Amino acid sequence: MKTLSKIYMWLIFALLYAPIIVLVIFSFNRAGSLNHFSTFSLYWYKELFRDAQALKALKNSLILAVSSSLLATVIGTFAALGIDRMKSKFLKTAISSVTNIPMMNPDIVTGVSMMLLFVAASGMAFRPIKFGLMTMLIAHTTFNLPYVILSVLPRFRSMDRHLTEAALDLGCTPAKTFFKVELPLIMPGVISGLMLGFTLSLDDFVISHFVSSPDFQTLPLYVYNQTAHEVKYSMYALCALMVFVILGLLLAVNFAGSRGEKSKRAKGKGGIAA
Repeated sequence: MKTLSKIYMWLIFALLYAPIIVLVIFSFNRAGSLNHFSTFSLYWYKELFRDAQALKALKNSLILAVSSSLLATVIGTFAALGIDRMKSKFLKTAISSVTNIPMMNPDIVTGVSMMLLFVAASGMAFRPIKFGLMTMLIAHTTFNLPYVILSVLPRFRSMDRHLTEAALDLGCTPAKTFFKVELPLIMPGVISGLMLGFTLSLDDFVISHFVSSPDFQTLPLYVYNQTAHEVKYSMYALCALMVFVILGLLLAVNFAGSRGEKSKRAKGKGGIAA
């Protein structure tokens, strides 16, 4: 049984990570071929940074990812606060369930629905809505919101209510109580939601495809347009860089979550000892 479990585990790892490993290895191949590996080189990475269009797409991706993740984090944190403060358990459960629906929807459904929304709004507005940064920012923020709420809401639910009540009894306003008492306690969830939103926005293709314009392209769109014709070997380097960035962000999210749990346990032990 243990042998079958190990075989199953290695098979899953092979199916998930073998294509990524091959991509990363051949991004350092100077020969520019998938048939054989000649010498280890950073040539294609140097060529990548000489590509003005790729650098512009990188700039657009970073602007979009940072803006949408920050906006989604602010809105999602206060949305999680509102859901947590609801007195009706039925309403709280219903809204939490509705919030999870966009995460279960296929990305193409979200992309098409956002595109139709902008087209309909453009028909009702005095001026037509131009697809580009603003439409992508709205779409990515909407896409990231449920993930931020999912990261922050459990922190509210596990928080010690007596701390909030004590702060209010001592004369703190609800706003001051939130920023001075509650926000530091839920900060690991907020950071996790922020990084998760940044990662999802950075590597999104489907939703961006429906709400973008030729004037504003992100890295996934640029890679797709390049590989749709003649494959440039610098694209392997670009994809490998995206893998490294996303891997680093995921590790940071896990580190932030584990650090928050350790600090929470340490405070709990300190309270028991006191």
